[in-house]
Amino acid sequence: MKKIFIRSATHISIQQPLCKEWMIDPITYDEPYCRSIDPNFKEYLNPMESRRMGKILKRALVTATMAMNDAGVTDPDAIITGTGLGCIENTELFLDQLCREGEELLKPTYFMQSTHNTISSLIGIHTKSHGYNTTYSHKSVSFDSALLDAFTQISLDDINNALVCGNDEMTPTYFSILKRTGYVGLPSESVCGEAAVAMVVNMENKNALCQIAGVRMMYNPSDESFMQTVKQMLENTDIDMPDAIMTGINGNQANDAVYERLSSQFPSVPKLFYKHIFGECYTASGLGVYASACCLKEGRVPRFMRYDCQFEDLYLDNILFVNHSDCHNISAIILKR
Repeated sequence: MKKIFIRSATHISIQQPLCKEWMIDPITYDEPYCRSIDPNFKEYLNPMESRRMGKILKRALVTATMAMNDAGVTDPDAIITGTGLGCIENTELFLDQLCREGEELLKPTYFMQSTHNTISSLIGIHTKSHGYNTTYSHKSVSFDSALLDAFTQISLDDINNALVCGNDEMTPTYFSILKRTGYVGLPSESVCGEAAVAMVVNMENKNALCQIAGVRMMYNPSDESFMQTVKQMLENTDIDMPDAIMTGINGNQANDAVYERLSSQFPSVPKLFYKHIFGECYTASGLGVYASACCLKEGRVPRFMRYDCQFEDLYLDNILFVNHSDCHNISAIILKR
């Protein structure tokens, strides 16, 4: 079986961007909603080229460029993006202008940047890549679907490397909608944030963050079916039991119940979480995989990421990452040092 690695990864989120400072001194939030901490885009993008780009496009382009530079890749074989909402801010601006001014004098920029695949297309144009380019929009498993696609194609020798991205933004309007529906915003829940994460995936082990040992997607599995799938994944990677389980626990009762049920299948395995650091959004799982990879590269998990015991760091060699969307679509990803 081929060994596939995360060669490089970077992020822009509600933590300090484009660095690992969150592993030492994470920023904490009391408010229910916060937008990303952006770098100075002028240091990374040509102002003339980026002046019409929305923030999500700038974040996507910067993280993609940084990840490719770190991996020494200039023209990826595939660009695969996961996004739950796409360029929602431009979509809102376009619809707002349509309501206010009618159909005759609309700005084309808002429309062109309102489609979900705009992000992946922009990266392809910027890198002059003519290879496989696609976008997955499957709510909270959008990034997981993109990673599965890359993992499968590299395993089948269809491609040698892939740039896998997860991008979502959260506008005040959309946050208010989610809050009214009870999806986010309760005092006990993680802050609602934004995500821009990019990673280069290939078969080169040199300076890699970690190995992707397996990726699976399941629909509404029973506990028995989930355990059977995970055990098969562990057997394929010569792991008897995961060193830790990383889940998307965020304080929402319905969301957390799924993770509690699934992780209870491994009662003696330490439980980890990340959304109290990076926040909740549709592609938060991309930040979770990124955080897991960084922890494996360092060989330890900071104590503040431990859900079961926050008094000491955890030293480990592998992580079982579990994510779900709407309690039905389940993903399982095994990462190894």
